[in-house]
Amino acid sequence: MTDVNEIARNLKLAMQRDRFYLRRFVNQIRQKKLGEDSSQFKKMQELWSKSTKNLETRQSRFPQPKLDQELPLFEKADQIKQAMLDHQVVVISGETGSGKSTQLPLICLQAGFGRAGYIGHTQPRRIAARGVASRVASQLNSKLGNEVGFKIRFSDQSSEQTYIKLMTDGILLAETQSDRFLDQYEVIIIDEAHERSLNIDFLLGYLKRLLPKRKELRLIITSATIDTARFAEHFTID
Repeated sequence: MTDVNEIARNLKLAMQRDRFYLRRFVNQIRQKKLGEDSSQFKKMQELWSKSTKNLETRQSRFPQPKLDQELPLFEKADQIKQAMLDHQVVVISGETGSGKSTQLPLICLQAGFGRAGYIGHTQPRRIAARGVASRVASQLNSKLGNEVGFKIRFSDQSSEQTYIKLMTDGILLAETQSDRFLDQYEVIIIDEAHERSLNIDFLLGYLKRLLPKRKELRLIITSATIDTARFAEHFTID
C-alpha cells in the first residue's frame, strides 16, 4: 500500500491536474488533520493509483511528430525548443503561412511537453480552432479527437488520449472558473495575440499572475504582427 511519504516524493509520477489535490492531502495528513485510516486517505490512494497509471499510459504512446520541412518555422524549431526549456514565456512573431499554428504544438511535443498535461492552443474563432486541430491531427496521422482534440462552444472532442487541445480564447478563459491554476495544462499557446480581444486581454492578465505560482507551466504567445518587445516586457517578473 502506498504511503504518504512515497506520494510526496513522487508527485511528478502523477498527472499534472492531480498534483495539487495530492499535495493537499499529504499536507493534511502530515498536519494530523486527516488520519491514515480515514476515507479521505483511501481517496488519495485511489487518485494516486489512477493518476500514475494514466501518466504511464500516456508516456507509452507519446507521439513522435515530424515537422513540415517546407514551412519557414522548421528552420527555427531547435531554437524554439531550447527557448521553451530555458524560459517560462516565449514570444514568437512570424509571417502568415510560416507554420506557427500547426507546427508550434508539434515542437512542444518534440521538446517533451504534453505527457502529464495538455498542450493547450487557443484560436480567436471556433472555425479556426477546429481547422487547426484537423490539420495537426492529420500531420500526426491521428484521428481527430484522439491525440489531437478541440473544445469549442457546444462541442468537446478531447479525451484522456489527447495531448494537443485546440480551443477558443473564450473556452480557456471559462475554464479558469473551475481550474484556477490551469492544472490540466503543461503548455499554453496563445495564438493571434495581436487581435487583442477582451478574452485575450483577460487571459494575458490572468496568466501573468498565474505563472509565478506555476513555475513549470510554459506559455507561448504568437501572431504575425506581434510586438515581441512589448509582450516580453509585460511578462517580465520583477
